[in-house]
Amino acid sequence: MFDVQTWQNGPCVVIRAAGELDMNVAPRLRAEVDRALEGSDRSCLVMDLTQVPFCDSVGLGTLVDALTRMRDSHGRLILVLTPGMITRLLSITSLDRHFETCGTLHEAFDAAA
Repeated sequence: MFDVQTWQNGPCVVIRAAGELDMNVAPRLRAEVDRALEGSDRSCLVMDLTQVPFCDSVGLGTLVDALTRMRDSHGRLILVLTPGMITRLLSITSLDRHFETCGTLHEAFDAAA
């Protein structure tokens, strides 16, 4: 079961995903990013992935696409991650050098302020 919630917190749009992020559900996350970024100026996107225990290459591609889109619009993407599969995946692929990460939503909001 994969669930996605989105809300506004100050200057940030927050997307919280829960469940395995794989090729079957990646389009749902991409659609949620699309909705979050349409309309008014979205200078900060926070993606809470603390409840995502697994991410395949398609899911990773969705994260890279979100990062590219935020950078193209001169915005920031902050991933909220706990130690685990996604942090290892980012490290193995050297993407940890490109993504801004925090351990909690509170830390992400402080970083965005």
